[in-house]
Amino acid sequence: MTTDRYIAAIEISSSKIVGAIGKLSATGELNVIALEKDKIVEYVRYGIIQNVEEVNTALSRIINRLNQKTCLNKRLIKAVYVGISGRSLRNIPYEVNRNLPEDTEINEQIVSQIKEEVLRANIDSSLEVIQAVPRSYFIDKSETKSPIGSMGNNIRGSFDIIACRQQIRRNLAKMFHEKTKIEIKDYIVTPLAVADLVLSNEEKRLGCMLVDMGAEVTTVSIYRNGNLNYLATLPLGSRNITRDITTLNVLEERAEEIKTSSGNAIAAETVSPLNIGGIKLSDVQNLVAARSEEIVANIIKQLTYAEPDGKQLPGGVIAVGGGFKLNGMTQLLEQQSLLKVRLGKVPEYIRLEDTNASKMEYIQVISLLHAASKLDDNNCLITPVQEELPAETGYVGNNPLPPSTPATPEKPVVPKKPSRFKDLGAKIIQLITRDDADDDLISKDNNN
Repeated sequence: MTTDRYIAAIEISSSKIVGAIGKLSATGELNVIALEKDKIVEYVRYGIIQNVEEVNTALSRIINRLNQKTCLNKRLIKAVYVGISGRSLRNIPYEVNRNLPEDTEINEQIVSQIKEEVLRANIDSSLEVIQAVPRSYFIDKSETKSPIGSMGNNIRGSFDIIACRQQIRRNLAKMFHEKTKIEIKDYIVTPLAVADLVLSNEEKRLGCMLVDMGAEVTTVSIYRNGNLNYLATLPLGSRNITRDITTLNVLEERAEEIKTSSGNAIAAETVSPLNIGGIKLSDVQNLVAARSEEIVANIIKQLTYAEPDGKQLPGGVIAVGGGFKLNGMTQLLEQQSLLKVRLGKVPEYIRLEDTNASKMEYIQVISLLHAASKLDDNNCLITPVQEELPAETGYVGNNPLPPSTPATPEKPVVPKKPSRFKDLGAKIIQLITRDDADDDLISKDNNN
């Protein structure tokens, strides 16, 4: 009998850690049943953990809060899927060419061996291969997306290697294995997971650009002909705008509030005379618009890097991430890129049981759950087995008492007959004691 499985995922970004648990039914339906987040500031920079201890403290809080959710029915997290993202993430085109005996039928083993060779590719020593994404295969120069079953003498695989700095995975492994004692089930490349969740097959085939704007980095992924064509992370995000506002002599927390309530990515046509707590609104508008234009210009520049011939993207731009909460940011990107822009969203077939949570806010970690749901052996929770104790065993605090042993029945006491010698001895002692007491009294009288 097939039972429900529970999947746990963790996404660590520059501004927060988010944990989620999904319930996967026997029919493959994914319900997101628990979400938790904890803010972190300055401890993660551009996707790389700078302070393992502080991040681990926040992570432990999230794990504990998730474990206490009643919807888990006393299950506990034993393993998690962890998202990989950040400034150093990039794609590297790579090809593998293999000659085969005449009229060889391409089977799953041959394709797996080619993919393993890509994962062992010798690239920049500072980078680590995370995933190998196939673009297409060529069997005797004929292109195909599904090589298994084809006949040929030669197979050539075209891949995108997804790589990042070695420090990213090393710090994650140290924190989970040594600190929280939780197993990392697998690493999932977050931009790829988000693309699989929010992009339609039609958009990928036509050509589209996925833009994920976070606090400190903006990830740009370009798809063509159904495949990833380009991936880059920019060291710019919505926090750059917040920090610009702090130059008006306000703390970052206050600057974030001002940006959210009064900022607009599109420059104002008129100068506002209003003040916000002693700060000129016009100064805020100038700072927000200037930085927003810089971020958008860098996003659009990636089109040139990916397609030097300047091809357009009929599928348009799909925008996700907290950076697009800023008023006017989506419109600014549409104006400058001359492409249609839509906000990415979680498909309706994925249910979010926490009605107070926003799918847009948690889209990255939900995409990790969605990606993990397609993998084998993806159950991440366990039900603790409680040992049965003997019926007469109790507890002192958390320590069980040893089982009580049956008492040995006492022998009946038979009364003894009084001894004549014992009575005679008692009388002699009384006489001696009385004589001694009389002597003391006589002695006192004589002294007087």
